[in-house]
Amino acid sequence: MRVPYDADEKTTLKASLDRHRDAVLWKLEGLGDEQLRQRVTPSGTSPLGLLKHLGYVEYGWFCGTFGEAEEEPWFDTDDPEADLRVAPDESTEQIFGYYERARAAADSAIAKYQVEDTGTAWHGATVTMRWVLVHMVEEVARHAGHLDIIRELIDGRTGDHRQGTAQ
Repeated sequence: MRVPYDADEKTTLKASLDRHRDAVLWKLEGLGDEQLRQRVTPSGTSPLGLLKHLGYVEYGWFCGTFGEAEEEPWFDTDDPEADLRVAPDESTEQIFGYYERARAAADSAIAKYQVEDTGTAWHGATVTMRWVLVHMVEEVARHAGHLDIIRELIDGRTGDHRQGTAQ
């Protein structure tokens, strides 16, 4: 997906977010369950753990901030790192489904609110939808970059987008 050169602010931010979201999913394509769960850093980062984290932050920033109904995570939220780790009893399908639902819920909130509309972040600050969109572009792009490196370490695959797709 190419970010339009001449769109309004909200359309541009949403397209940029979608481009990085799509890159995340592309980086996970073709990996088996064992590879998705493979911890490739000393901190235990895995591809599936990053997807779980991204689902959690999509729900939190877009739905929680703007008071939309949000799916409660099934994992232990008392553990500050639970959204980054995959427990043995968590299925790959469960985590992919969670991410898909989070993305759809976030898209619904993005469609509903204007960039100037405000909500209350998890830490109590008042933030605009504009700020949340910019923050989430940063967050997803950051983790897409992590997945670039992780994927290369797992099977040598490189690149930041599917061949033949516009940037």
